[in-house]
Amino acid sequence: MTIGLTYDLRTDYLAEGYSLEETAEFDDESTIEGIEQAIQKAGHQTERIGHARHLMARLLKGDTWDMVFNITEGLYGGGRESLVPALLDAYRIPYVFSDAVTMALTLNKAFAKQIVRDAGVNTAAFHVVYREEDIAQIDLVFPLFAKPISEGTGKGVDTASKIETPEELEIVCRRLLKTFNQAVLVEEYLPGREFTVGILGTGADAFVAGAMECVFTNGQDVLLSLENKDIWESIMNLVAVEGDILEACKDMALKSWRALNCYDGGRMDAKIDRHGNLSFIEMNPLAGLHPTSSYMPILCRMNGLSYQKVIETILESATKRHFGI
Repeated sequence: MTIGLTYDLRTDYLAEGYSLEETAEFDDESTIEGIEQAIQKAGHQTERIGHARHLMARLLKGDTWDMVFNITEGLYGGGRESLVPALLDAYRIPYVFSDAVTMALTLNKAFAKQIVRDAGVNTAAFHVVYREEDIAQIDLVFPLFAKPISEGTGKGVDTASKIETPEELEIVCRRLLKTFNQAVLVEEYLPGREFTVGILGTGADAFVAGAMECVFTNGQDVLLSLENKDIWESIMNLVAVEGDILEACKDMALKSWRALNCYDGGRMDAKIDRHGNLSFIEMNPLAGLHPTSSYMPILCRMNGLSYQKVIETILESATKRHFGI
């Protein structure tokens, strides 16, 4: 099988003049190489395509592939992660990972929280600020936490994100609205332990590959800002989760994964709330896949799943979905 690779290579965008912050979610060459080598080792041919505009040009030329391994994040808009899946759907080309609908829903953190909440999953009380007038309508218990509604990799998160007073709330929301030109998610702050959970497979076949806790080395909760995520190895340890908390993570992850109709592989983040209960933060159906430094491969490795096995399991799930084998 010939498998095309769609991705956002950070150096491509930097060369076009985009900033370090704008390209923070994009991959480096070693990520693409790792995925490509694992796919080839699984017995398939690969062909690099690149980002959405490269894909569009190739599609218009009439190029096609048996399947596409898609990890593109996109640049702009609430549907940026949906663009490549939608294009591939238009040409009826099978692809790995979730479809355009799920990608858009999970990118919008409030939509995802609404869906999993309706599925019986615990998540912090929240309010969406679309414009400055919405700030006065917030009726939540302080402290609060505010972040852009559709960003990742810690964008828009800093020491001011944890909010103690109505005055701080107004300042932070106004700044985020102006800076990111999108709605702001304001939710009740989660003070407890933080976990990330890896899921592989689809629907009834989905399973939790493992979970790990983010334990900060100074013993205090540190906000995972854009800057801190770049230096996470120096500020926290990642510890495999066992026992009752692992079972709670598994239950929440699978309920959320299936409620959001995610495919093939991804990652859920959760924290303990002020009542001592595990609380859903967000689902990432396009989890980072750097062989050694991304959370998903790390937690899988902690639980006996090699990087090669992770990629093969993702491919097997997608193949079964598309071809029934």
